[in-house]
Amino acid sequence: MTFSLSDLIKAAERQARGEGAPPVETWNPEYCGKMDLIIKRDGTWMHEGSPIGRRKLVQLFATILRTDEDGTTYLVTPYEKIEITVEDAAFTAIRVDASGAGEAQDLLFTTNVGDTVKAGPQRPLRIAIDAKTGEPSPYILVRGRLEALLGRAVFYELVELAVERQTDAGLQLGVWSGGVFFEMGEVGGHLV
Repeated sequence: MTFSLSDLIKAAERQARGEGAPPVETWNPEYCGKMDLIIKRDGTWMHEGSPIGRRKLVQLFATILRTDEDGTTYLVTPYEKIEITVEDAAFTAIRVDASGAGEAQDLLFTTNVGDTVKAGPQRPLRIAIDAKTGEPSPYILVRGRLEALLGRAVFYELVELAVERQTDAGLQLGVWSGGVFFEMGEVGGHLV
């Protein structure tokens, strides 16, 4: 099945006129097939092999993005659900701003589509380690099951903000945000 990009834009614009993000998690439309839309690991959105150069269009599509329990990502309107491909994470965190210190610190992350989220109990940070390379991939939950991969510079800023904390498992390195300590690894370990 082929989807018209212009039809999808019109549907997204209708949804974007409402207040805040559309409630895509509550919609249960029929599955309409797969679209040749790929979100690359670096945050580039590709349609039929070409990058989508219009930032506002990417931001518009991001408002109707949803990942279901099975890990499949869709563009969702109340009437249709179109599968897309996501290489890693739906978004990229391109900036982090810290305020406060110690346990009172807050970390605010800005994504490539303009979302700003504060790490905390509702928006946890996590670090996945590649089994083959041992390389860390840090993420923050943005909404629903959609995460942002932290850009390399953002991750390095987190490392600079990291503090040591003694736990039953040993000395841990991590960051505080929203009253939560997010572990980054063991002190002296391979993460930093």
